[in-house]
Amino acid sequence: MTDKGTTDKIKGKAKEVTGDVTGDDKQKAEGFLDQAIAKVKEVASDAKDKVEDVVEDAKEKLDK
Repeated sequence: MTDKGTTDKIKGKAKEVTGDVTGDDKQKAEGFLDQAIAKVKEVASDAKDKVEDVVEDAKEKLDK
C-alpha cells in the first residue's frame, strides 16, 4: 500500500469515528467513503504495478 493510501485511510477512519462520537451521520458516512476510495486506489495501484511487472518480464523474454 502506498503512503498516500495509508494516510487517506487514516483520515477517513478519523472522520468516521468523529462522526460516530458526535452523532454526525454525514461525517461518519464521508469517513467511510474516504476509506473505501483509499482502498480502491490501493487496489488500482497494486494492479498497475503487477501489469508493469508482467510487461517488463515479457520484454526481457523477447530480448533473449
